[in-house]
Amino acid sequence: MFQLLLATRNSHKTREFAQILGDEFALRDLTSAPGFGEIEETGATFEENAILKAVAASKHFAETVVGDDSGLEVDALKGAPGIFSARYAGAGATDADNVAKLLAELRAGNSNAVPPSARFRCALALARAGKVIGVFEGVVEGTIVSAPRGAEGFGYDPIFQPLGFDQTFAELSASEKNKISHRARAIRSLRTALISKL
Repeated sequence: MFQLLLATRNSHKTREFAQILGDEFALRDLTSAPGFGEIEETGATFEENAILKAVAASKHFAETVVGDDSGLEVDALKGAPGIFSARYAGAGATDADNVAKLLAELRAGNSNAVPPSARFRCALALARAGKVIGVFEGVVEGTIVSAPRGAEGFGYDPIFQPLGFDQTFAELSASEKNKISHRARAIRSLRTALISKL
């Protein structure tokens, strides 16, 4: 069994990783290491932030570490919220706060009825003993709906409708979302790379 440490304290992300990686992997996250401090996300891209997280944690723990950074890019907002997705409405903002700010900005700047195009992007970095050993990316295209729909998922899921679907991510079941999401695509690439080394 492959031991992995996920450099996050986000239980939603950890659950998605566990579901997609499967039984060949033993996964834990930083909730099991309360003494380990927060890793500052000072990178300019998702990839840079994922690398920062993975490398920092891998200097302190024996396992291979996965760093994840992901977010939403809305074309009408010039790619925002992007790397600031989790704190778009400010430090300590809730998912609902971030969604409300994004929808308000779209309403303020967009008078036409065309749903704004957007994408979720995920970058994963794999590190061991302070060195990067792999980087993986996943992207899913879609549009932003005018009001939140659905009770599943987290973050911007209630307002993101993937291309080819009538439902938002928050209206899809976890198993459906895990077939098509940006994180699922990146995790599957990571899994393939790791399985080949087992």
